[in-house]
Amino acid sequence: MSAETGAAGRVTVIGTGPGDPRQMTPEASEAVARATRFYGYGPYLDRLTLRPDQKRIASDNREELDRAKAAIEDALAGHEVCVVSGGDPGVFAMAAALCEAIDHGPDAWKAIGFEVVPGVTAMLAVAARIGAPLGHDFAALSLSDNLKPWAVIERRLQLLAEAGLVIALYNPISRARPWQLGAAFDVLRAVLPPTVPVIFGRAAGRPDEAIRVLPLGAADPALADMATCVIIGSPETRRVPRPGQSELVYTPRFFAGAST
Repeated sequence: MSAETGAAGRVTVIGTGPGDPRQMTPEASEAVARATRFYGYGPYLDRLTLRPDQKRIASDNREELDRAKAAIEDALAGHEVCVVSGGDPGVFAMAAALCEAIDHGPDAWKAIGFEVVPGVTAMLAVAARIGAPLGHDFAALSLSDNLKPWAVIERRLQLLAEAGLVIALYNPISRARPWQLGAAFDVLRAVLPPTVPVIFGRAAGRPDEAIRVLPLGAADPALADMATCVIIGSPETRRVPRPGQSELVYTPRFFAGAST
């Protein structure tokens, strides 16, 4: 997505991918090369190699809207600004915060050059490591209740499970929310068979990567942290043992009973 670029500066929102430098897109690298100011959460900015003339402005991961506003003001001052997310910037990340700031900000903010560069989000990296669990219909849901009530999260989980969708869970657990993944599993266990595969994908593509698969009935929330994306299969999702190799998990492309 891009806008007219007649403004004094420009804001480009990029994602660095899940953490493996090879999964950062060439388009994102081009945006980094031309930018002079970089806004983002410190660990995401650490993934970039910047020149001496490029300035980084790091802030806490809970300050997204303030970060967006500061980046826009910097662009209005004539700078080429890059706002950095992990994964894909449009999936539970900074692109929405920038759009929100532009939507509710002064008219001058709507005139800046603005571009979102797509990236590789965590659920895609985790899915690729294990096979093709997202091979049929799926949904992504954040378990964080910072911006929406927990009752809404529970209801959405129930409806997604009843609809038979594979579910990718972002922000599954934190020090402030140590109980929520377990509560989510309880909601899902009331609807889904206990044999449904649950994939715990931690730091996919990074040196400390850990991928584990358990049936929903035995899924342990303690296996997840904030670097984990949890994928819950549907009743159709299959596990394929392979002697001497890691198993495959995939969701068939055709729904059971569908005509071909």
